[in-house]
Amino acid sequence: MEIISLSYPLNEIELPYADKRISVAIGHFDGVHRGHQNVIREAVSFAKESNMLSAVLTFSPHPKEVLGQGEHYFRCLTPLTRKTELFAALGVDLVFVMRFDLRFAALSPEQFVSEVLLPLGVRHAAVGFDFTFGSRGMGNAEMLRELGGSELSVHIEQPLIESGTKVSSTYTRESLESGDLDMACKLLGRPYDVTGTVVHGDGRGRTIGFPTANLELHAPYVAPRLGVYAISAWIDGAAYDGVLNHGMKPTFNKTDVVPVMEAHLFDFDRDIYGKEMKVQFRHFIRPEQKFGSIKELIAQIAADSDKARSLLAKI
Repeated sequence: MEIISLSYPLNEIELPYADKRISVAIGHFDGVHRGHQNVIREAVSFAKESNMLSAVLTFSPHPKEVLGQGEHYFRCLTPLTRKTELFAALGVDLVFVMRFDLRFAALSPEQFVSEVLLPLGVRHAAVGFDFTFGSRGMGNAEMLRELGGSELSVHIEQPLIESGTKVSSTYTRESLESGDLDMACKLLGRPYDVTGTVVHGDGRGRTIGFPTANLELHAPYVAPRLGVYAISAWIDGAAYDGVLNHGMKPTFNKTDVVPVMEAHLFDFDRDIYGKEMKVQFRHFIRPEQKFGSIKELIAQIAADSDKARSLLAKI
C-alpha cells in the first residue's frame, strides 16, 4: 500500500496515478470502526470488480479541529499511522492524505469534485450516508452523486446499528470514556489500542513486587475511563498479558493532575525502557481508587492481576 500526501491546490507531483481509474472511500475515518470498514470494503470490492485501484481519501488534521468546532477532536481514536495500518488490512492500494487547512475548507462542493476527485483519477466513490463536503458542509452524499454525473459513480453506505444506536466515532468515544469497553470493542470490531514508549516512572511498582512499564503515548489518544484494565501488550513483536492502571495514582500522588498509564506485565522481567509498546484494552476491571495503606494497595493489585489472568484466559 502506498501513502500519498496531498495539499490544495494539487500539483503534478501529487498525481502519480491521475491516468489510472480509482475507486475511493472518502472520510476522516477516526477509529476505522465497523461502519467505516463497510464504506472502505465497498470501495475495495468495486475496484476489484472494475479493474481499478482501491484508495482511501482521508484528512489530517481533523476538520473540526481546524474549523474550531471543539477541542474534543484534538484527541483521536486512531492516529494517522494506526489508520493506515487498518486501511492496509482492508486491502486498500493507496491512501491519499489531504492536508485539511482553511484554504481546502473553503472549496465549494463543485470544486471538490472538479479540482480534487477527478484530477486524482477517481471514477467511483464510497461514502457514508451522513457524508458532507465543501465549504460549511454544503455538499452531501446525494449532491456528490449529482455532481459526479457520468464521470463519477457514487455508493452511499447506509448506517450500521448496534444496540439501537448508529455505529460512529462519537459513540465509540463515549463508550470508552464511560468505561463501557465491551461496547467500544463491538463498535470498533477489535480491542481498542494505544501505542507509546516505555519511560521511567517513580519506581514504586518494583519496590512493592509489581514492576510497571510507564507508557508515554505517541499521540493524543481518546483516553478510556480512569481505572484498571486487563490488557495484551506487544514489545518487539512478542505478546504479553498484563494489568494496567490508567489514572492519577491517588494512593501516592497529592498534586499530580495528569493521568498516566502503568502496565504490569505477567511473568516478565526485562529492561524495556525506550522500547515501543502497543497496548490493547481487553477488559475493564474496576474504577481507580485510593487505598489507606500500601498493604491494601498490594493486596488489590494482586487481586486485579488474578482477575485479569482469569479474563484473558477466556479469550
